[in-house]
Amino acid sequence: MTMIPVETREMNLVLLVRVFLGVLFLLQGYDKVFRMGVKAVIENIHTPLAEKGVPNIFSIIGAYFTSYTELICGALLIIGFVKYYCLYFLGLDLLFVAVAFGIVEPMWDMKHIFPRLALLIFLLAVPSQWDIISVDRIWSFFKFLKSIF
Repeated sequence: MTMIPVETREMNLVLLVRVFLGVLFLLQGYDKVFRMGVKAVIENIHTPLAEKGVPNIFSIIGAYFTSYTELICGALLIIGFVKYYCLYFLGLDLLFVAVAFGIVEPMWDMKHIFPRLALLIFLLAVPSQWDIISVDRIWSFFKFLKSIF
């Protein structure tokens, strides 16, 4: 029986986590943008936030930001393009959602937020050399080749 090299396991781990997190966000964004519609998302979050005194503009901006950030960054994360920008935008997305939920209900259930946050932090913490199977890596390779020739 042959052992899988450590580098291959690390590479596979990062690929699996990146694609999994990307799929979670992509499907969430897809539902908000194409199935429910952003206007329905605004209606769902506006009433509870308005009751707490939050101006309507924050509900509108938040709904558009979270919906399209999850959709676009989720898709980009799956293919591994501009990974760190996507992770930072998704971190802001999670922060916005956490604040909104915290305003509506101070003791809210984190079962949907925490796993995404843990995976996001993991991807930010692991060395970038482990993320080999990505568009970013291919892009860097072609930039390197261009600099040689």
